[in-house]
Amino acid sequence: LESDDEDEDEEDEAAAEAARLVEVEGRTLIHPFDDPLVIAGQGTIGMEILKQCTGKPLHAIFVCCGGGGMLAGVAAYVKRVRPGVLVIGVEAEDAAGMTASLRAGQLQELEHVGLFADGAAVKRVGEETFRICNHLVDEMLTVSTDEICAAIKDGFMDTRSILEPAGALAIAGVKQWAAAANTRDQTYVAITSGANMNFDSLRFVSERADASETLLSVVIPERPGAFRQLIGRLEPRNVTEFSYRHAGPGADAAHIYISFQAAGAEDNASVIAALRADGCETLDLTANELAKDHARHLAGGRVTIEHERLYRFEFPERPGALSRFLDALNGGWNVSLFHYRNHGGDVGRVLAALQVPEADSDAFDTFLTELEYPYVRECGNVAYKRFLQAS
Repeated sequence: LESDDEDEDEEDEAAAEAARLVEVEGRTLIHPFDDPLVIAGQGTIGMEILKQCTGKPLHAIFVCCGGGGMLAGVAAYVKRVRPGVLVIGVEAEDAAGMTASLRAGQLQELEHVGLFADGAAVKRVGEETFRICNHLVDEMLTVSTDEICAAIKDGFMDTRSILEPAGALAIAGVKQWAAAANTRDQTYVAITSGANMNFDSLRFVSERADASETLLSVVIPERPGAFRQLIGRLEPRNVTEFSYRHAGPGADAAHIYISFQAAGAEDNASVIAALRADGCETLDLTANELAKDHARHLAGGRVTIEHERLYRFEFPERPGALSRFLDALNGGWNVSLFHYRNHGGDVGRVLAALQVPEADSDAFDTFLTELEYPYVRECGNVAYKRFLQAS
């Protein structure tokens, strides 16, 4: 694991070595962003945009900001040629050095920077870039990691190109600006400035890219039929995750992680209100980083459940598949474990455990046959015995 401090140490070492080479060997240091000629070179992006928009409406240009070279250069050109066009800088909220500096009216150095958008992760913006941006930039926006991931997905859906996190900052800024201002019939340009994507990051980006997904923690009664009632409150919305483990003998409440795709903030609020009206303790964890990154994957534990049978199922990935499964359950069979996550495939992979007495074996076999979902019995699986069953 690499820490932020290790990356910052490497950056400091590189800067020190560059300074040594200038002093000892007489080399010329070309700063990556805080140099007038570098700024001017990046400003040609603004020139290209204005040439393409000659005689056409253009209301704002959104520019990713790390050290500020591109933002300063674009602002310098655009404000000279078409001063009525807004120039808006966009930073990751955990690496917002220009935002902090402009707000303070002087250069600010951040103690730490987040490294998800590592192409724009700078602790201290340039002196010259700050001077130009302080005079010419209209506004700064900061965007969250989830907003960046959603922007990467938007870029891919539109162009079939995969942007790196820093390269997608401007798209995230456009979306945030347009939603907050509730604008229509405006022309915006987002500068997508990099595609140096680490392949191993794609899993995380895909997981966090659905801006419509709401993650809830819901407490429901530990009784047969409670799951179906919960799903009924969410229908016809798409359920994207469902994670639950029986708390053990004598438990009267089930603690569930569930996520679904809401049509918007009002739709999300209506679902939460309906669940609370049913007497279900409901928490919105959509903005809870611990829940999204860790706790949702750790729900449950090792318990001994009477008559428990564990199966892996493949559900067709379409609306209503989960409801069909729950509707088909015998009223006396309790669900003691359930885990599902939508990964974008043609089938949904589900792990489910049901409490089925031996006397109900024939009826349960009939249920499995009529369900017509592919399944594998996993009662003897070593992972089940080690992590989900109490010894």
